Amino acid sequence: MKLLKLVPDDTNIKFLKWRVPFFVVSIALIIASWALVAVNGLNYGVDFAGGQEIRVTFVGEAEAPVAEIRETVDALPAVDNPVIQRFGEPNQVSIRVVLPPEAEGDKEFADRMTQEITAALETDHPNLRIDGVDSVSGKVSGEFRDDAAFALIAAMLAVAVYIWIRFEWQFGVGALFALFHDVSLTLGMFALFQLEFSLQIIAAILAIIGYSLNDTIVVYDRIRENLKKYRKMPMPELLDLSVNETLARTVMTSLTLLIALLPLLFVGPASLFGLVAAITLGLFVGTYSSVYMSAPLLVWLGVNSSSFVREESATDRQDRAARGGEV
Repeated sequence: MKLLKLVPDDTNIKFLKWRVPFFVVSIALIIASWALVAVNGLNYGVDFAGGQEIRVTFVGEAEAPVAEIRETVDALPAVDNPVIQRFGEPNQVSIRVVLPPEAEGDKEFADRMTQEITAALETDHPNLRIDGVDSVSGKVSGEFRDDAAFALIAAMLAVAVYIWIRFEWQFGVGALFALFHDVSLTLGMFALFQLEFSLQIIAAILAIIGYSLNDTIVVYDRIRENLKKYRKMPMPELLDLSVNETLARTVMTSLTLLIALLPLLFVGPASLFGLVAAITLGLFVGTYSSVYMSAPLLVWLGVNSSSFVREESATDRQDRAARGGEV
């Protein structure tokens, strides 16, 4: 039986030919992503924003009356600026309210607020169903945000140090920049579409870092081998050769993950949508950055064959001649 090959053995795509325009586009996307984060902000879930989150289903109704819900909840004296969002099906919503400072650590206050909101909504919607209630204090949510940011920064720096030790410092810089690119675009997507940003998404971003690192190391390892093997080959051609030689593995890995992710993305539970969307985007940007971010930087940072194979000096040649070798 003949094996299926998605990438022919003689594939020779000139990836590095377009490295400059693609790099410019990538820089523009990074800037746009952070601009979106600065302007729109991230839609923090209760994990990071703190407060009370109530998930409600309006049983028997085709669609949840979001405007009416906002008006009803906002009229309650203990509630200020509630955030009402659709959650899952059209008749499901998430109601998020900020707890006042005096309620810090007071579970009874949070429970009373939930009961008040539920009672107000049941007046016009008796078939209301409460699907879940989450409560996080402002202090704890602040600690969550700080710990999450530290985890992301520490993960990227640890990756850069590891690649620096295993290869050369230029490779560490290239990998770190590729990871920064992947994380930036993921944050930009969440700022653009205002998807809920929770602890689940931090886990997704760490998974993206792991996938992107794995893809980058495979490419870097082949580049190192080829630098030792083809010492006179121009660097752009050598990078193209290395990427093409690992392309079959990259395509198969990405396709396998995509087959698992797409059903979850389109028919999976709403509670996992943000997590799966982040990993799906990371699958594409991680593959892209391994080719058009981490590889071109090696050219501009001066990597060449002598980075791994020391060039023979005049003294070395004299020593070899003295031992009977050819000059």
